[in-house]
Amino acid sequence: MPDNRRSVSDKPSQYEPDVHADFQYMASFFGAAVIPARVRKPRDKAKVEAGVKVATMWIIAALKDRTFFSLAELNAAIRELLEKLNNRPFKKMPGSRRSLFELIDKPALKPLPEGKYEYTTIGYARAGLDYHISVDGHLYSVPYQQTKQKLEYRLTSKTLEVFFQGRRIASHPRMWIKGKPSTLKEHMPSHHKRYQELYVEWTPDRVIGWAKQIGPCVAAAVTAIMESKAHPEQGFRSCLGVIRLARTWGNDRVETACQRAISLNACSYKYIKLILEGGGDQRPVTKQLTVSIAHDNVRGSQYYSQSTEENENANTSNNRQLAVSETDWNDTSVGIADANA
Repeated sequence: MPDNRRSVSDKPSQYEPDVHADFQYMASFFGAAVIPARVRKPRDKAKVEAGVKVATMWIIAALKDRTFFSLAELNAAIRELLEKLNNRPFKKMPGSRRSLFELIDKPALKPLPEGKYEYTTIGYARAGLDYHISVDGHLYSVPYQQTKQKLEYRLTSKTLEVFFQGRRIASHPRMWIKGKPSTLKEHMPSHHKRYQELYVEWTPDRVIGWAKQIGPCVAAAVTAIMESKAHPEQGFRSCLGVIRLARTWGNDRVETACQRAISLNACSYKYIKLILEGGGDQRPVTKQLTVSIAHDNVRGSQYYSQSTEENENANTSNNRQLAVSETDWNDTSVGIADANA
């Protein structure tokens, strides 16, 4: 019979309080019933309040002036005072707390569960169109028939279980790596299974072999795409897109477009598709013209090949000429000032 706190009750009510799912799961594991007290009604759990009062008087008050240097030392002192409190005779009735426990409570006790209780977070999530639910920032698959359904999940430190209408429909090891979904093959529709089997069997050599059936330039472009990625698998989809362009534009045009992309060092699915859409593969290649400009202000490459000493000498001579000119100017200005005086 706990208080009506948020960790116990979701919605406090005088008649039917809703017990938090995590708390109710723990109580069910130990075979206990949860009956929250009413709001601001401490008499609903008078036994608990009286037990706290007695423990405060006979244990906490007795130890308030003592200093402990370890948790084990503190527990030993509490255990000693607790034994005295339990064996202390009642004033208004025969017996003690120990004798009543042996007579009433102990025969009614049940054995503890065989397994160890593990804290479980219980919540609800709705499966998306990709038949995955998002729990704690990670994606877990469910049977595709439960798409758009509201499902219950139970999350522990090791596993995640998904339930629909009280029946478990999925179980996954808990994921800790962000951005990596947990997808079971049996949860996928048939056409997705075939796609996944094809994707798993892909290798760089196999993708290059498919590209060679169109042309050597396509194979070279596909190789360049995979080499530009940190892992070749990251470029599989782009390579497949380049290969499938042959269905729309034909093998010859895709071969020419890949040749143009290789010459420009711009091998990517988007750029090759732009070349085909703009007709760049059908236009002749224009050579770059180099125009030599002869002008007094153009220094040329020889200027930058001069040694550092020549540049320093030039800067020194320039500084000297500037200093001489400044001195002449100062002398002239002084003479003008004397004439004016």
